Order: sequence, then C-alpha cells, then structure tokens
Amino acid sequence: MNRLHTRPTTDLTVVTRGEVSLAAPDYARSKMLAVLDRLDEPVLAARVKLTQEPNHAVARPSVAQALVDLNGRPVRAHVAAATMQEAIDLLQDRLNARIARVRDHRDHREPHRHRGTAPTAWSDPGRDGHRPQRRTSGGDDPRIVRHKSYSLARQTAWEAVFELEAMDYDFHLFTDAVSGRDSVVHRDAAHGGYRLATADPQAAPVPGLPASTAGAPELAVADAVDLLDLSGVPFVFFTDAASGRGNVLYHRYDGHYGLITPAL
Repeated sequence: MNRLHTRPTTDLTVVTRGEVSLAAPDYARSKMLAVLDRLDEPVLAARVKLTQEPNHAVARPSVAQALVDLNGRPVRAHVAAATMQEAIDLLQDRLNARIARVRDHRDHREPHRHRGTAPTAWSDPGRDGHRPQRRTSGGDDPRIVRHKSYSLARQTAWEAVFELEAMDYDFHLFTDAVSGRDSVVHRDAAHGGYRLATADPQAAPVPGLPASTAGAPELAVADAVDLLDLSGVPFVFFTDAASGRGNVLYHRYDGHYGLITPAL
C-alpha cells in the first residue's frame, strides 16, 4: 500500500492489490495530479486503487479505479486494460470525462435531457471494451459475498441517470421522486443510451427513457439468484418478497454475487 499526498488541500491515496509494479503508484499519482491540479473546485480527497489480476488468461488483468470528492460531490471512474500503464492512462481520460459531466450538470442546474440533448450524447464509445472481465469464482460455488444496504436517494429518472454517469455505474437503484417506488436506471448495452425499470406497474412514461417490460418481479433472494444464473444478464432488479422493496442482485467481477437493498 502506498499513501501519497499532494498539496495540503488534497489527500490523494494510492493503494495496490496483487503484483502491481513498483513504478505504477507513482505513475498513477502523476496522472491523477494532472487531473486534479487543473480544477477550480476544492478536492477534499482522492483515492486510486490499482489491482493486478493473477489470472494470465484474462485479457484485461490490470484494473484501475479512482474516487474523487469534488467539493462534496463524489466522482468515480473504473477501467481495465492489458497493462497497468494503459489502465492508468484510460483512468485519467475517463475521470476527466466524468468530472466534465458533473461540472456541466452543476452549471446548468437541470438534468441533461431537459436541455434537449439526446441521452446517447452521454454514451462512451468502447466503454465495454475497457471494463473488467467477470471471472469464475475459483472453484467455489458462487455466493453473495457483498450486501450493501443504504437509504435510497429520491430522484427523478434523469437525475438517477446523472448519478449513474458521475459514479461510472452500470446500474443505479433509487426511489422515484414522482411515484415513490423503487426503480433502476441502467445502460442499454444492445442499443446504447439508458433504460428504466420500476416497481410501479402504473408508472408514467419518462420521455426519452425507454422502460423495461420486465418490471420488477416479486422474488425471494434465492429465486433471484436462480433467475440471474439462468438469464445470463449482469443483474436482476426484483421486489423482495419479504420486504416489498426493490433490490438488485448482480454479478461481481470475482465470479460471486453482490446484493443491494434499501435500508428499512
């Protein structure tokens, strides 16, 4: 682990996992400073994580993540590449893009769609080619190894899309500000842009944001696991049979599962 500090106003931490080269943390530090030093906003903290996967059969074994606290607004970027230097270079570009979108949103003070720009303008060419690969669970039966529970933000669907973009997520679970029902926005890998899924069967359409016809089936967690395995999709959005709240079960990159639930 390497803890590296920049100027007094920014706490930059670089951590490593796996057989990361000794030069990589310093290289990552210089690239992140090139991003942070050009900003006008206070950067309260910044963290970079470099992970070198041990499996040499993986095409993109070098993974780089960054999380920046931009004056109270977290911004995240996450990439994978064939080498760590390439991953860090991609991380710099991707973090710059995420920060630019956050600043653009702040300057206009309204969701992107309301400014008349099509959602595909936010898409990232080649994005899927720079994501970590999902691997097998190493001989163990896949299981839920991470369970995150938190109070869901009340947002409009397009505000949720903005959150997805700022945090570089593939999906984002939120409570719809209009209907009060748990919902998910996610990237549409087949057609580009975004899609919406909601637990409200009578939800009004959101202009410019196609809705998933699958909705949110009522399932026990064990049944959601079976559905995730059978469907081949990256995640399943469902209404938990016990709590009645919207949950997301998803494939982790380590071959196991993650579960996101609202705090009750």
